[in-house]
Amino acid sequence: MRNISFALTTTQVMEGTKTVTRRLGWQFLKVGDLLRPVKKCMGLLPGERLDVLRDPIKVIGLRREPLRQMLDDIDYGFRECELEGFGAHPDYRWPSAFVGMFCATHRGCTPETVITRIEFAYHWED
Repeated sequence: MRNISFALTTTQVMEGTKTVTRRLGWQFLKVGDLLRPVKKCMGLLPGERLDVLRDPIKVIGLRREPLRQMLDDIDYGFRECELEGFGAHPDYRWPSAFVGMFCATHRGCTPETVITRIEFAYHWED
């Protein structure tokens, strides 16, 4: 099972308020894939262990879209901030702030960058 890091949104994943994540790349994913949510998986120091946040999550939706779609359709942007777990956050509930934060934390990313939007579920029936 592949690990997926939620270093910037650990609290939202632990609380279950985040059901969408945006990633650069990740084009190999398929709906139905299971992912292990961890705090950090790249750059672990020798002896450091994975910090698994909760039981696996299941990919229930995938699409590629420009990050700026959150800015171009403001209603969509606010809904997506909510799904990203930032609905109650005083800063990042605003689409412009979320896009700015995403670009600042992902080297080379601009609002025009095409990202992978991953929707996931914490609980499901097979």
